[in-house]
Amino acid sequence: MGDSKTTAQTQPVNGKNAEKTKKPIWKRWWFWVIVVIAVAAIGGQGMKSTGDQSSAPTTVSQQTTSQQQTTTQNDAPSQTAAPSQSAQQPQQSAEPSVPAEYQSALKQADTYANVMHMSKAGLLAQLTSEYGGQFSQEAAQYAADNVQTDWNANALAKAKIYQKDMAMSPNAIHDQLTSEYGDKFTQSEADYAIQHLND
Repeated sequence: MGDSKTTAQTQPVNGKNAEKTKKPIWKRWWFWVIVVIAVAAIGGQGMKSTGDQSSAPTTVSQQTTSQQQTTTQNDAPSQTAAPSQSAQQPQQSAEPSVPAEYQSALKQADTYANVMHMSKAGLLAQLTSEYGGQFSQEAAQYAADNVQTDWNANALAKAKIYQKDMAMSPNAIHDQLTSEYGDKFTQSEADYAIQHLND
């Protein structure tokens, strides 16, 4: 009897010991603590790497934005300089107007040259004469240089007048055309008039 009791009492003890030794590791509380810590560590590293990657484009975009701002600032002076240059163009293209005296001298010169058939030297003398236009030498020279006329044609017109109205000979006409006290045409202009006198 004593042996059977001893056996009965020892069997549960042995059963508990067997359960303790046969309990799987995943049912152990310290195993799950380790798993949670490992998962937390892995997740933290993933978040850190993701954060680093997400911060990289931001840095690039910031650099791109700063470069664009720098380019815009560098381009700004050239854009602002264009209006100032265009504003200066009218001032540069604007030429001083011809003085009224010069315009009046040119108008009289046109009458003397194309109506009265004067020579260039005779026109200058008439414009500056105290009995004529009384213009300044500068205004008279401007008028003589800018009047639109044909000096050879003027000499020929004068020669025809002398021949028709005064019955002068070609030699006398030539002398009258070139005389300092006459019409003051050049020798070549007087020669042209005599050559074409009878045309």
